Amino acid sequence: MTATERDVLQALTDLEHSVKSMPAANPKPNLLPLFARIDELTRQLPKDTDPTLLHYLTRKSYEKARAWLEGREAENQAGSCRTSG
Repeated sequence: MTATERDVLQALTDLEHSVKSMPAANPKPNLLPLFARIDELTRQLPKDTDPTLLHYLTRKSYEKARAWLEGREAENQAGSCRTSG
């Protein structure tokens, strides 16, 4: 895993924790900076980054991207934009 991929994973983990804290949090956390951070890190990934990871990140499939980065790709179900074969 590259340093940028580790940063993406950390940002995705931070996002998940923020979302899980929302029902109890008052005021609600501002998630826009987290989304902007993930977008910026996605742009910083090298050209040879696995296309599956790039697909998840550009489609905002953050749970799938996190599973991929954690080595749990088998848990990801094919979505409607995946082709078979």
